[in-house]
Amino acid sequence: MDRSPFTEIAAEDLFKDPGAAQAATLGNYLFLKGDKGYDGWSDDLHRMSEYSGDNVMISGGTTDALYFFYNYQRNPNNSRNNRFWSNSFKAIVGTNRVIESLTEGKSAEQDQVIGENYYIRALVFFQMGNVFGRPYNQGTSNLSIPLKLTSDITDLPDRNTVGEVYAQVISDLLKAEALMNTNKGPSFASKEAAQALLSRVYLYMEDNDKAILYADKVLNSGTYSLLPSSRFAVMNTLAPAENEEAIFSITLTKDIDIPGTEDWYTIGSFYATIDGVGWGEMYASRTYLDLIDKNATDLRKSFIEPQYLKDASGDKIPAVYWVNTQYKYEFRRTTTTSGVTTFTDGGTTYTVQSEVVSGKTIYYFNGPNGRQDVIKDFDLDKRNGYPKFFILKASQQEKDLHLWSPTVSRLAEMYLNKAEAHAKKGSGQLALDMVNTLRTRAQVPNYTLTTLPAGKTVLDVVLDERRLELAFEGHRKFDVYRNGRIMNRRYPGTHLNGTSPFFEIESTNKVIVEFIPEQQILIQPTLIQNP
Repeated sequence: MDRSPFTEIAAEDLFKDPGAAQAATLGNYLFLKGDKGYDGWSDDLHRMSEYSGDNVMISGGTTDALYFFYNYQRNPNNSRNNRFWSNSFKAIVGTNRVIESLTEGKSAEQDQVIGENYYIRALVFFQMGNVFGRPYNQGTSNLSIPLKLTSDITDLPDRNTVGEVYAQVISDLLKAEALMNTNKGPSFASKEAAQALLSRVYLYMEDNDKAILYADKVLNSGTYSLLPSSRFAVMNTLAPAENEEAIFSITLTKDIDIPGTEDWYTIGSFYATIDGVGWGEMYASRTYLDLIDKNATDLRKSFIEPQYLKDASGDKIPAVYWVNTQYKYEFRRTTTTSGVTTFTDGGTTYTVQSEVVSGKTIYYFNGPNGRQDVIKDFDLDKRNGYPKFFILKASQQEKDLHLWSPTVSRLAEMYLNKAEAHAKKGSGQLALDMVNTLRTRAQVPNYTLTTLPAGKTVLDVVLDERRLELAFEGHRKFDVYRNGRIMNRRYPGTHLNGTSPFFEIESTNKVIVEFIPEQQILIQPTLIQNP
């Protein structure tokens, strides 16, 4: 995107030139990705939504304000929180300026521009509402965010309700759907992008019929197709324009958005160290790894890279490991002689045994405290005792170290939206049909109504599949709480440090909603703070 026109056009001259409205719209996209590709709306949204979930763990402390999202220690002076709020309203005011200055119906070109701005505004309102407001099903009269619908700088609305925000989001998206007439690819808003987001919004509202309706509009558009297995396994390396599954992405480019040494400040840099670049301090959680390890062939493992240690010969070092009762990893290197695997601990030798349960081999040993199930694998590099399971989903786009274009909507979500909606409507087989489409692509066995995992409902299976498929894309926190489930964080990580850690967070807990930034309340004292 060419940034210079937006930054050089004076407000009073903005719409005298036919191309000025499009230039202003490009500026509104720019607010989503930031001046440097890591200081914008989408970067902070990812950290606010993903780090509060159960797919990740941090291996140490950090002075970055992102740590407060991770450990649920809310802070009204969180710099990232304030930047997200500020960037959100910059984008909203920018879209309002374009919408106010153009007239619907004058030309297809103008309608397209207006529609794109309605989509951007709806997206920002929706995600702001998820961050600062409670889930829809907990009450539509709860306070959410201010709905600023003008570009007038003296217009300072107070907080609207959750119901009012959802109504505005739907209104904007229906407008966007009706007005947009050209699909310029996944880097820009489109009719299908509006339909995809409508499907998610209706799903969050538990309007299951409309969630299915709008998912089907995208699925039946003929514009997108699921990546085949071979390309899906390297999806993180694809630019949005090369990904036939991408509906809308916040597109970042190598030379403009992430130049030179700025790879260090990206989302991917926190997840992995690649060729010596990246902090590599946040890893896949044990519970996520346990879920994905249920099928050794699952292609979604392609986005997880364990950092195995090597011996002097360059071979991986056999080991067993487990999580103890204090939620700490225990590693023991093993030796195998005549088919018998053992390890020594405290002068005592233990034998690693196995049994097959439901077709899966379970390893264990009988220790001083009885039977201990273990993972039989290889020793890993560690940071502060936490093994490094690097996450690659946000790195290596176009072979750049930590380039990634955050995904807003992709086709797989439409299958999952339909699956969840069908499960809640009681149409179990239809739900499994949707799930099985993605499981086939991931090269794992399909489900039937008679082969669900023990103790699991169809909805449980759907939500597990959603967790696997959309991991590290900013969905998990909202998926757990909007379904009234408990966020279980009983796994290793520094979120359990301190005197009052959150082992589990219920959907009704006040901490699932971020504070309104204190700086914003000082500017506008009529804003009511979250409890």
